[in-house]
Amino acid sequence: MTVPEIWAGVDIGKTHHHCVVINAEGKRLLSRRVENDETELLALISDVLETSRDVLWAVDLNHGGAALLIGLLISHDQPVAYLTGLAVHRASATYRGEGKTDAKDAFVIADQARVRRDLGLLRPGDEIAVDLRTLTTRRLDVVFDRTRQINRLRAQLLEIFPALERSLDLTRKGPILLLTGYQTPAAIRRAGVKRIETWMKNRKVRGAATLAKTAVDAAQAQHTALPGEKLAAAMVARLAKGVMALDEEIAELDALIEAKFREHPHAEVIRSLPGMGARLGAEFLAATGGDMDAFGSADRLAGFAGLAPRPRDSGRVSGNLRRPKRYHRGLLRTMYLSAMVSLQCCPASKAYYDRKKSEGKGHKQALLALARRRLNVLWAMIRDGECFHASPPVTLAA
Repeated sequence: MTVPEIWAGVDIGKTHHHCVVINAEGKRLLSRRVENDETELLALISDVLETSRDVLWAVDLNHGGAALLIGLLISHDQPVAYLTGLAVHRASATYRGEGKTDAKDAFVIADQARVRRDLGLLRPGDEIAVDLRTLTTRRLDVVFDRTRQINRLRAQLLEIFPALERSLDLTRKGPILLLTGYQTPAAIRRAGVKRIETWMKNRKVRGAATLAKTAVDAAQAQHTALPGEKLAAAMVARLAKGVMALDEEIAELDALIEAKFREHPHAEVIRSLPGMGARLGAEFLAATGGDMDAFGSADRLAGFAGLAPRPRDSGRVSGNLRRPKRYHRGLLRTMYLSAMVSLQCCPASKAYYDRKKSEGKGHKQALLALARRRLNVLWAMIRDGECFHASPPVTLAA
């Protein structure tokens, strides 16, 4: 990439941004506070381009309040570099003065874009990849909400019925459904095994007989009614219904993710890799934007995923490799989970994992090595438009 004539740093805010434009000598050519509004942002872009058409924009946020500005810049074919907020904070300490203002932060962003050559440019990604990013991000949020809700449910149930809390696996649908109808030892004893079993069978719960017996056995172990039991039981039922509602939303999101993923031109190729189903494939596309050309090589993609170690040598210490500090944690998670799944369904992956284990690597290190190997394979598959083959095809002689 050629060196631009000017650099425009934008300190992103929720309602307002601050833009500072500098030249090659670091001299300020423009410093302006603009509202996060399309009209004002377009006026800012026009004014900066009047100064020079050869400009590199830099921002400290790549989502949320920055979305409108980034969208406008990309629609005007403007290159946009991204610095993390942590990088800007650390760089600010090297500039004169201890004060912190939006104007200073914008200047630091512009100056860092001027002197650094390791900043990546933001890529818009195709329409399907953007939709998948929205869906997968929402799904992850709902999964976290479900975990928090289950923890609250456990804490509430523990206060009135510790035997039942200890006996139930609250990550499963059946026990959660049971708690929407029965919460106290007395209520479970009155209902008995048969009535509870019938109640759950009518709601299509698997293993209803075993679950009913488990609940009654727990109720037989506690005959004391604790203070506040009635209200606490109502709260347990409410929390359990909340978990079920989150389960329904997760199921709906899974269906939307799979349907949207199948629309992508790389979907069939990605799904052919063992261990890479629709959800992990969707997360891969959401993280990479669906455009492999933007990375240039499999090694750069591996670095983006945090699967290419960086040397950290000093003095007599050499060969010290560490994971880079800047990488896409979502993509690393996707490749790690797909590698873990592939051990159960792909003999080639299992053989590679076993070889790394025999070389002295631990479980986690062997899985990371497998994830890197699979990322190289996936890169080649997408590049060539070829589905996965367990072994190279044999060409028969004529």
